[in-house]
Amino acid sequence: MYEGTFPHERYAKTLDFLKKNVPRQTTVLDLGVPNPFSEIMEREGFTVENTEGQDLDFDQQQLRDSQAEICTAFEIFEHLLNPFTILQHLQPSRLVVTIPLRLWFSPAYRSKTDLWDRHYHEFEAWQFDWLLEKTGWVIKDRLQWAHPVNKIGIRPLLRKFTPRYYAVYAERV
Repeated sequence: MYEGTFPHERYAKTLDFLKKNVPRQTTVLDLGVPNPFSEIMEREGFTVENTEGQDLDFDQQQLRDSQAEICTAFEIFEHLLNPFTILQHLQPSRLVVTIPLRLWFSPAYRSKTDLWDRHYHEFEAWQFDWLLEKTGWVIKDRLQWAHPVNKIGIRPLLRKFTPRYYAVYAERV
């Protein structure tokens, strides 16, 4: 539907998943600083409040204070040491999350130049589901998809059919 519109295919899949589960005109607390996807959400009619770059492992005050109707976290939880605490302190009662799934044939992502751009967690889907359940969330919808790369080799071949991304829509119990 959005072929060629977004810099990443995952943006199109994420936007479709978001629009399927959340009506436009909804106020969103988006975990993470303003980014290309939060701009896409605003163009699509969502009112977006981003976090301010604080280290969410230590500072959850904005999460407690937000009056947003829903929280989004697009590829954020894998960078946090303690996503359990963040999920507990979210004020909105609805949540849309995407995470990269753990790939058995590839190590966790780690930037050599950017100390913040590293994955502390790469979950299997069942692990993330359990984390949500333990923090009081009920999954209402989910989607997994592969992320093929245009390279030659065994790993690129495996990426064509191995799910890499996981999207979840959940509501607080």
